[in-house]
Amino acid sequence: LEYRATSKDGRMSSVGNIELGFISGGEQHIDDVNSDPCIVAERRDDIEERAIVDEDEDEDETRPLPQADEMEDQEKVEVEQKRSVLNASLEFFKYLYSVCLLVWCVVIIMSAIFSEKTSLARGVHPWFAFFIFWFLIFWLAMMEGGQGCLVGLQPVEPEKYADSHPCTLKNTQIAHNGDNMERFIVGRQFLVVLVFFLINMSASPSLEDGDSILGLGKVTSLIFLDNGVAMMITTVVIGQLTSQVNAAVCMLDFINNYFMLFTTYISLIIEFSGLLHAVYLVQLGFSVITGKPVETNEKPRNTAQMLFFWVRILISTAILCFALAVNLEALFKGQSGMWKGVPPWLSVIIFFLLLGIVGLMDGMQIAAFALVNMSEEELETHKVAFTNCQLMFSGQNLQAFLIGRQLFVACLMFIVARIATISIPDGQDNLFGLPDDFQNFLDTGLLGSVVLTIIGSLAWRIVASSFPVAFMSNPAIYVIIRICLMVESTGICSSSWLLAGFHKPLAGYQNDEVYLQEEEDDGVESMICHEKNT
Repeated sequence: LEYRATSKDGRMSSVGNIELGFISGGEQHIDDVNSDPCIVAERRDDIEERAIVDEDEDEDETRPLPQADEMEDQEKVEVEQKRSVLNASLEFFKYLYSVCLLVWCVVIIMSAIFSEKTSLARGVHPWFAFFIFWFLIFWLAMMEGGQGCLVGLQPVEPEKYADSHPCTLKNTQIAHNGDNMERFIVGRQFLVVLVFFLINMSASPSLEDGDSILGLGKVTSLIFLDNGVAMMITTVVIGQLTSQVNAAVCMLDFINNYFMLFTTYISLIIEFSGLLHAVYLVQLGFSVITGKPVETNEKPRNTAQMLFFWVRILISTAILCFALAVNLEALFKGQSGMWKGVPPWLSVIIFFLLLGIVGLMDGMQIAAFALVNMSEEELETHKVAFTNCQLMFSGQNLQAFLIGRQLFVACLMFIVARIATISIPDGQDNLFGLPDDFQNFLDTGLLGSVVLTIIGSLAWRIVASSFPVAFMSNPAIYVIIRICLMVESTGICSSSWLLAGFHKPLAGYQNDEVYLQEEEDDGVESMICHEKNT
């Protein structure tokens, strides 16, 4: 090795050569070096250091070279970059086609309404049908987001938002009083189902032979109009998911309005009416089976309250039985909204099968969250339930499942609403020979809403909360989870995230942390000032 060294007195030595001898017996051989002892000593230290490094390398010959590690890391980074670009491109495509699909569905529905080719637009002015449709959509959005807000604000102290959100305070004071939260959920569930029925009536096409909308072909018209795909996508994206996205992080702002206060009162009034009290009979039955008392935040009922409670249960049960009789009679006589060509016996099977699937999907969410805190060792003893929970809570599957489930349930509700809607052709007798006025009342779909709410929703929730392990041990749940994940992966509802992003600044929403943090900061400052004054 060619070197240039400096002696201790600062004199530069001439350039020389070092020949490194083989290290043997711990002795280093140096030949043909300058005679300066300082230089020799420095070079000897150099050689000793190199020898130590060589020994370390001999001890670990399998250690990869730094250059190889860097190349592997660089290749991994390049692969991840390619994947990120591919994922970004895929997500962009999902957003694009989801927005285009939503716009297309809205255009089809509005064209059907203004051309007077929907069930409601044929009987009223098209502009009235237009306002009814969008009022129902926005009301549904308020109900969907509002429930999550009222549930999510339960652990938050009202004093933290009493001054900044007065309407929110009124809503929570009513809903969080005693057992009103449970009552609100029961009444609100019926209200949601009823709104689905009314949306189906106001936007479902009523085409005669030769009619068409926007000159659509038979296949396109069959998919988007006859099967209600346009109505389903519009309702789910605008009326449900968009509001849920913003309500999840802006709870205080979302329900800080009198429209939500109106919705809360209506839900409680519906529950108070006793129309749905048959579900409490199911609740009491499972309480007896499990030996667990019904949890309550209120004092025990007195004699008058108990009598009033059981009278409403009997009336609700009678209404439910009559509603079932009306729907079965319409199905057997071919006077329902079932597709043409389906035999009556098959119509009844399809009707109850769909009710069961809707109830199963309503209950599985409650059962799955009830099993979150169960130990893995205990859950492993129930193999089917353990497999279903693993699939649901793996990675990002839970969020994807909830979105896919929302779309799936909404589609099934529209199908049930269509089947349960009474449609008597001209010239045929009314059901059970009832008067025309009463038949017109049945045509509103109110009784179908009662059946779907109690049998297709609330009863299953009670079973799931009472027996979560047994509920999740159903093998059909695994198939349903897979279907929900597949539905979400299509990106049909991706436009809801974009709409939520636009809606949030337009409505002036801010995340809850902004208000709660300001309240905490103000509290800290007031404490400091108080300490200084004292």
